[in-house]
Amino acid sequence: MDPLLGIPVGLALSTAAGLRVFIPLLITSLGARAGYLALTPSMSWIASDAALVAFVTAAIVEVGAYYVPWLDNVADAIATPAAITAGIIEMAAVTPDLPPLLRWTIAIIAGGGVAGFAQLSTTLLRLKSSAFTAGTGNPIVASAELVGSLAMAGLALLAPLVAAVLVVILLVVFARRMIRRRGRRPADLAGR
Repeated sequence: MDPLLGIPVGLALSTAAGLRVFIPLLITSLGARAGYLALTPSMSWIASDAALVAFVTAAIVEVGAYYVPWLDNVADAIATPAAITAGIIEMAAVTPDLPPLLRWTIAIIAGGGVAGFAQLSTTLLRLKSSAFTAGTGNPIVASAELVGSLAMAGLALLAPLVAAVLVVILLVVFARRMIRRRGRRPADLAGR
């Protein structure tokens, strides 16, 4: 893999981690085990048998937790710092050819940043869903997050440049929506 191709792969995997923490880690583990992804030597543990079992177990628990009405909001509170950490790990793991200082700088800023932003966006969406549907709409949100995480992680491996462009587009769209909402007066929001 081209040294700079690891950055879009990491960006997409980090975004996927913002949607579901353990799905992209599981896919990274499988990709590395299959020889499809080169990992940073210090992150080779991601491809180990123990890590694979842990990621499968954690992914099953995480996905299931989001379908339990009150547990989904608790899972979001736990998932926020975990998603940022997973985003950092994902970015650092798939950029083995970068110098360590550059790798970790990009991992913390870009990997942790996009994972945190994606997680924040879905947390706000879940809170709105809980408020407007008394939680009955949350399984739809959970399913969309799961599909989004699987799709983004899959794209990261199969078409990393397309995935990176999609990440940038999503970031711009969500950022613009948040900026527009912040700029509105409370009276403007009450009418909607």
